[in-house]
Amino acid sequence: MRTGPIRFWHDDRVVEVHDLPSTTTVLSWLRDHARRPGTKEGCNVGDCGACTVVLGEPRTTETGTQLNLVTVNSCLTYLPMLHGRALITVEDLARMNGGSLHPAQASMAEGQGSQCGYCTPGIVMSLWNLWQEQKSVGRPHTRQQLADGLAGNLCRCTGYRSILDAAERMQGMEGAVFEPGPALDALAATDSSGGFAYLASGTAFWAPSTIEELVETVVAHPFARVVAGMSDVGLHVNESLADLPELIWTARVDELRVIDRTQTHLVIGAAAPLEDAWAALVAHAPALEQMWLRFASPSIRHTATMGGNVVNGSPIGDSAPVLLALDAELVVVGPEGTRRVPLDQFYLGYQANDLRPGEVVARIEIPLSAFSRDLRAYKVSRRFDSDISAVSAACALAVVDDRVVDVRLAFGGLAPVVHRAEQAEAALVGRQWNDSAMRAAQEALVADFSPITDHRATAEYRMQVARGLLERLYRQTSGLVAAESDVWTRP
Repeated sequence: MRTGPIRFWHDDRVVEVHDLPSTTTVLSWLRDHARRPGTKEGCNVGDCGACTVVLGEPRTTETGTQLNLVTVNSCLTYLPMLHGRALITVEDLARMNGGSLHPAQASMAEGQGSQCGYCTPGIVMSLWNLWQEQKSVGRPHTRQQLADGLAGNLCRCTGYRSILDAAERMQGMEGAVFEPGPALDALAATDSSGGFAYLASGTAFWAPSTIEELVETVVAHPFARVVAGMSDVGLHVNESLADLPELIWTARVDELRVIDRTQTHLVIGAAAPLEDAWAALVAHAPALEQMWLRFASPSIRHTATMGGNVVNGSPIGDSAPVLLALDAELVVVGPEGTRRVPLDQFYLGYQANDLRPGEVVARIEIPLSAFSRDLRAYKVSRRFDSDISAVSAACALAVVDDRVVDVRLAFGGLAPVVHRAEQAEAALVGRQWNDSAMRAAQEALVADFSPITDHRATAEYRMQVARGLLERLYRQTSGLVAAESDVWTRP
C-alpha cells in the first residue's frame, strides 16, 4: 500500500493535499482552504443537501474508462475519499459552460426557484447531475424522477413546485455537457490506482485495494475504525466531536463492490453503493422500489453501502428487514479464513454482531428462490422522503391453494435489533390466508416485540403501525387494495 498525499482533480487541475487531518471534510476544505464558499454548510449531518457536490470516479467498462458522476454530501465526505477522483462544485458550472450560467442555474433564477438562496447551490448541483444523466440517456427525466433526484435537498423558503418547474425547464435549455476527458487524463497521470495510505497530523487513513490487504490492515491496526460511506461514522465526528485518528476504508476494494448473479444467488458486495445494491434488488423484486427511493437520499445512497448498513446494526436500518425476509447470508472474511453467517444469526444485541477480531463482511448472498415469494416492504416515517423510519417492515409470503405455506415477517424499529416476528409467522403457516389469519398474526406480534418510546414514536404507536402493516400486507396480497406503487406518489 503506497503512502503519499491525496491527489484529486478539481478546477481543471490535480490538487495535492499533504498535511490536513484525514477527518477533514470536503466541505471544510472547500470553505476554509480552497476558498470556495459557494458550497454551504447547513445541517452538517447529510440531511439538508446544502453542501451537495458532484464526485467523478473513473470506472473501466467494455468501451473504455468512464467518469461516473454522482452527487454526495461534502459534509460527510473526507478528503482521502477524493483520492483518484474528480470534484465538481457550484463555482465550476458557469466556467464549464463558456462563462454563462449553466441551465441548472439559469432555470432556477428565471423560474423563481430560489428565495433566501442558502440551499440553492446544493439544489443546483443535484440539477446539474440530473442534466448530465438525461443527456447521457438521450431523453428527459419525468417530473417524478426529478423529484426523486432532489429528495436529498431541503428548501424551507420557496416550495418545491417552482423548483421542479425549473428542473423541467432546464431539460429543454441549451448548455455544455461536461467532457470528462481532461479529468481522466490528469487522474491517469497521477497513478492513483491500487492501495493508498494517507498519514498526516497524527491521523491515518488506509484504503486497501484487495480483500487480503484489507484483512491484513484490520489485523495490523485493531483500534482503527473500518468505514465505507461515512454516512453514520461521520455523524460522530460532526455532532459528537468524536476522535477517529485511524480509519480503514473499504471502498477501494473492487471485489467488495461487485454485484453479480450466479445460478443460485444474487451477490451484493459489502462495499457496493446503496444505489447499486437497491437497483439490483428491485430488478428481482419490483415491489421494493418505494423502499429504495425512500431509503435516505440519492447523495447518501451514492456513498453509503448495504454492507455498512447491515454491519452498523441500527434497529431502524431499512436494509436489514428486507434482507431478513430474503433469507440473506453474510460471507465474512478474516485472518482465520472465510465463513458464512445467516443474517438472522448475525445480530447479538443492540449494535452488537458476530464479527470476530480482524473480520469484515465481504458480501451479501441472497438465494434466488427467495424472490419467488410475494415480497412487500413498508416504511413509516414522519417525512415521506429522506427520513429515518419509525417502523419498517419486509414481508415475504408464499400462498398455495389459498393457504400460507411459507412466510417471513421482519420488522425494524420494534426492538433493539431488527429481527423476524417468529410468533406471528407461526400464526400464519398452514392457515387459509384470510382476515382471521391476519388478525391472529397481529395478536401474536406482542409475543415477538416489546417496543420502546423515544423521540420518534411511542411504543403504542409502533405496535399499532406494525399491526397496520400486516393488514396492509393482507389487503394488498389479496387484491383488496392497489399495490404500494399505485397508492403513493410524492409531491
